[in-house]
Amino acid sequence: MVPIRYSSCIVLALAGLSPVSALGSASSPKPNILLILSDDHSVPHIGCYGSSNCKRFNLTPHLDALAASGMRFDRAYTAAPQCAPSRISIFAGRSPVGLGVTRFAQPARPDVPFFTDMLRENGYWTGLDGRHQHLDGRQRDSEHVQETLSALGMRSLDARFDHFVRSARTKGDDLARVSGRVAAALDKVPAGKPFFLYFGFNQPHRGFGDDHENIDPAKLDLPPDWPDLPEVRVDYARFLAEIRDLDAGVGAIMSLLAGRGLEDSTLVIFMGDNGEALFRGKGTLFDRGTHVPLLVRWPGVVAPGSASSILVSGVDLAPTILAAAGLDALPGMTGLSFLPALLGEEFPGRSHVFAERGWHWGPITRTDGLDLSRSITSRRYRYIYNALPERSYTPVDMPQNEAWLGVQSAHRAGTLSRLHNRLYFRNPRPVLELYDLEADPYELENLAGQEEMRSIEQSLRLELERWMIRESDFLPLPTHVLANQ
Repeated sequence: MVPIRYSSCIVLALAGLSPVSALGSASSPKPNILLILSDDHSVPHIGCYGSSNCKRFNLTPHLDALAASGMRFDRAYTAAPQCAPSRISIFAGRSPVGLGVTRFAQPARPDVPFFTDMLRENGYWTGLDGRHQHLDGRQRDSEHVQETLSALGMRSLDARFDHFVRSARTKGDDLARVSGRVAAALDKVPAGKPFFLYFGFNQPHRGFGDDHENIDPAKLDLPPDWPDLPEVRVDYARFLAEIRDLDAGVGAIMSLLAGRGLEDSTLVIFMGDNGEALFRGKGTLFDRGTHVPLLVRWPGVVAPGSASSILVSGVDLAPTILAAAGLDALPGMTGLSFLPALLGEEFPGRSHVFAERGWHWGPITRTDGLDLSRSITSRRYRYIYNALPERSYTPVDMPQNEAWLGVQSAHRAGTLSRLHNRLYFRNPRPVLELYDLEADPYELENLAGQEEMRSIEQSLRLELERWMIRESDFLPLPTHVLANQ
């Protein structure tokens, strides 16, 4: 739906100024900008997205309040289901394929500008704190790797930001530590300067711990693509406890802004960096791997309690933030500014979003380590191209996890359902997958190859191939693969 604009935007229109031009005018103050990323966090795991479990156990009151005071985006997707590539794509406004960063923890080339570089050149103080997940390489890597990255100018975040913390683990339930880190960063902002601050949470990344106090595993609703096993339920409860910690941390940051009188002058963006490390999530191009929450609060500009169903990609954040600061997108950026949607204007947005998967931390013989796949998502359908169909499926960050071990045990014992055996243990996997997201939101039935879906499948394949060509993708095109089968 298209939200109703605030009266401030209407007054500007009556005065002959569009909200966009007014935001970029010399007389209008530039907004402070706070970008908060959660780590491995998919839709629907916030109450405002309809999560019955978050609602039942009241896990996300602060994130729900953030949504109620701004705009909720229902169709936001990351450019990659992995931390490092997805975050670089956010800062560069370009796809990981086009940037050459599909490999885990491969930084962008030194000549690739970030939107924060442009903000800094135009009067903003810029800071990066919390968990940034290998934007300029792994925190701890082989000596020769770090030396090479430094020599090439690819390990330079300390020079690109006014405030930079290389690695700062956060714990959402430690409110003093979270608000203390943000407060220490904001203390460095010179008087009269607008600021941009990025803050990344650890939550709900793997490393859950055993705690799931007041979250009863037996009372959780499970999606149909998960096997209903005791180990799965307990693991899920622990994940939800991390969501609760994340929410508490976000609440602490918002309280800090209010206490400093910054609440009304700050554009706050909350987004998940990529899908959660649960079954068919992180590391896959299914919905749970790429569909992430996106909430935007901008008092006086974004209508409270509004929602948008336009397609948004992670690469769109960079041009949108620049536009909000009255600046043009940088040359080479392929992202599309969705500022008109924030202003409540008619805005068609994208017709498709794209995602890719490359090497992650793990063995190259399983999908948790290496998978080469691409996807295109339209308003109704998702089309996935698997270039390495023989890789056996293992959920990312879960090879020795009790939940996955329980699923494997049920498979060996012959007690796993036919559906779950197909979803988790089919090998080889199909090269091409097509899902109707309206009729089949959990992507249970692959429609690729069906005669009645031929025109839709071909349309999506051609659009995906156009994107692969534009991005100089190194994978063979799906059409060429089909021609050689």
